[in-house]
Amino acid sequence: MTALLAAELAKIRTLPAVWIALTAALAANSVLGVLAATDAVRVAGPDGPVPVARLGAPLLAPVYVFVAIAVFAAGSEFRGGQVRISLLAVPRRTRLFAAKSAVCALVSVFAAVLVVLPFPRAAAGTGLPALVTAYLLLALVGYGFAVIVRTVVTPLAVLSAAALLVAPMLRGVVPGLVKYLPHDAALSLVGLPGGPAALGRAGGLLALSSWAAGCVAAAWLVFVRRDA
Repeated sequence: MTALLAAELAKIRTLPAVWIALTAALAANSVLGVLAATDAVRVAGPDGPVPVARLGAPLLAPVYVFVAIAVFAAGSEFRGGQVRISLLAVPRRTRLFAAKSAVCALVSVFAAVLVVLPFPRAAAGTGLPALVTAYLLLALVGYGFAVIVRTVVTPLAVLSAAALLVAPMLRGVVPGLVKYLPHDAALSLVGLPGGPAALGRAGGLLALSSWAAGCVAAAWLVFVRRDA
C-alpha cells in the first residue's frame, strides 16, 4: 500500500495544473489579505461602502481556484485512458480508489494550510482550522465530482458558477434551500457573512461534510462499477 500511495503522490506532483492552481490560489488570498488589512479599502454594497474583510462570499472565491488541485488530480487520469494503466497495475479498484482519495485529501490539507495563511481571518490564527477544513471539504466535493463525470472542466465550471452566480441570485428567494448548498455551508463554517439564513459553524460543517462524503461515496461507486 505504501508503494501505491507513493505512486499516486508522484502523479499529483507531476501535474503542472496542480502547481498553477496552488500558486494562483495563494496569490489571490495574498491580494485579499493586503486589501483587507485596512478598512480604508471599501467596495459598494446595498447598505453603503463595505470593508473588504466583510465581503463574505467574494472572500471565499479563491477556493474555487484551489479546488482545481483535487479536480485535476482526479480527472486528468481519465484523459487518454491513463486510468486503464492504473487499473492494470492495481486491479482491485476499491484499493486504488482508496489510495487516490487518501493522497488527494492529504495533499489538499497541506496545500490548504499554505494557501489560507494570507487570508484576512487566518492572519491571527483564529480562523485557520475552519478555513483549512472548508478548503479540504470543497476540494473533496470537486474530487468526487471529477471522478463521476470523468473530466476536469465540468466540475470547475459547475462549482464556480453555482457558488458565484447561482447562489447569490437564489439567496434572497429561497434562503432556506441555498444555505445548505456547498458554498453557503462553507461560508457558515468559516464564519463569513452569508445572508440571514446562515447555518452557524457547526451546521455549516455538518452540511459541507455531508456534501463531501456524498460526492466521494458516489465517486467510489462509479469508479468500482463503471470505469474500465
